[in-house]
Amino acid sequence: MTVKAKKVLKPTDSRLKANQEKAAKKAEKADNELVRHVPRVASSMFYSLNEAIVPPYQIIVDTNFINFAIRNRLEPVQAMMDCLLAKCIPCVTDCVIGELERLGVRFRLALKIARDPRFERLPCTHKGIYADDCIVSRVMQHRCYIVASCDKELKNRVRKIPGVPIMTIQSHKFQIERLPTAPLLTGGSKSGGKLGM
Repeated sequence: MTVKAKKVLKPTDSRLKANQEKAAKKAEKADNELVRHVPRVASSMFYSLNEAIVPPYQIIVDTNFINFAIRNRLEPVQAMMDCLLAKCIPCVTDCVIGELERLGVRFRLALKIARDPRFERLPCTHKGIYADDCIVSRVMQHRCYIVASCDKELKNRVRKIPGVPIMTIQSHKFQIERLPTAPLLTGGSKSGGKLGM
């Protein structure tokens, strides 16, 4: 005669009611965490074309864009108007001005151009003085700007934001990319827009 021991469930066995309730709560919590919040798309976006960008164009200018305009002997405001065939308001953030001030004597002319009264000054309310982050955050908040930059990293970051055109300098003239209302515009005519040097 053999005696069999009574089978006892372990406290971690999934057949226990308490463990089944814990598993159900854990699964419900995991389902709630899977909900991803997609940022809202602005109402001015239609098929990824930005309807908020209309003349007079507001163009946020980066530090190196001003410097490259000087190197290519282009007068920024006139060359922008030649490129877009409309009135342009170049805008400079406080971070860009601070970056130009920190770069010193070599960028004195770029700083003088950035302080031109035709350039609109945009105040910054954030911490830090990194101009690229400032420009990207401002464009994310308000998609009514064109970003003017020759910096590859900044252009790649701006390309990820739908509906924001980019102005660059190529072959001694300003060029615009991703502006739906002006598909074939390349700026910088032969007579206007050049610096008299």
